[in-house]
Amino acid sequence: MKLAVFVNEYREPAILDRLKADKFGIILVQNGVYHATVKKDGQTSPVLSKDAEFYVLSEDLQSRGFGDGDVDSKVKVINYEGLVDLIFNDFEKFIWL
Repeated sequence: MKLAVFVNEYREPAILDRLKADKFGIILVQNGVYHATVKKDGQTSPVLSKDAEFYVLSEDLQSRGFGDGDVDSKVKVINYEGLVDLIFNDFEKFIWL
């Protein structure tokens, strides 16, 4: 199964550790974009330590004052068109957390 999870808050959802998939993606949207940009005590967000492909929505980054250069190198910046491509081409199931 190919599973993608939308993370829309700046907290670590405990359920992420229990999700298993052949292909696992984490899509950071709304306030979830802070996982891709903010470092606490020099460390990246624990969310980015998961075994997954990471994406962040560029429009949500920009609305919070961040740019592509502020994003951790593990995370791919996508726009709405890229999000639609992920939904229709890369993943079968989605969860919103």
